[in-house]
Amino acid sequence: MKKIVITIAIALLCLAGTGCCQNAHQAAEEEMTNPVIETIMARRSVRHYTDQAVPRELLQQIAECGVNAPNAMNRQQWEVRIIDSQEYFDGLTQAIKDKSPFPMGDDDPKFRNCLRNASAAIAVACPDDESGMCLINVGLLCENVCLAAKSLGLGSVVMAGPVMMMNSIPEARPFLDKLNFSKGYKLRVIVGLGYPDEEPEAKPRDIGKIQFVE
Repeated sequence: MKKIVITIAIALLCLAGTGCCQNAHQAAEEEMTNPVIETIMARRSVRHYTDQAVPRELLQQIAECGVNAPNAMNRQQWEVRIIDSQEYFDGLTQAIKDKSPFPMGDDDPKFRNCLRNASAAIAVACPDDESGMCLINVGLLCENVCLAAKSLGLGSVVMAGPVMMMNSIPEARPFLDKLNFSKGYKLRVIVGLGYPDEEPEAKPRDIGKIQFVE
């Protein structure tokens, strides 16, 4: 009887061990197919887009993902504007093209506008603050925007050049004013969006910059 009990106990331990291994293997497989991780690893900056318009429902959804980003004390010190007017893009491009220190369309036969040819864009503003947290919040918002766009089959590109021009040259002032940001809020970043017309390869990442603190 004693031998039978021992045999059963050993069998149960083996089954438990097998179950643990299976659970660990399953967890590893699930991690490899985690849609969030897949989206993060697959997202690239897209600079060539088709002329297909992005439905406003998708743009609204992406913007809402943006404002659900973490932010300091949940003060939500940001303002978001969705731009999908081709007339706006054309006018802004004309206003800043001759003033831009960056080549604009000279080396791009598909050039359409100064926002990397995107068919839509999300502009984000925030006030100045000594802590710098407002800018961090804007960065978190934009990351959500880029990942949401990727998950919905869209490309994205984060731009600073057009922002600098809009904040500095008189010709672009009407287009900045049209965004109608509140007093004290300054345009910080524009994220171009659209259906990608390219599939950029991933740039190398220096994993060595990641270190554990012992």
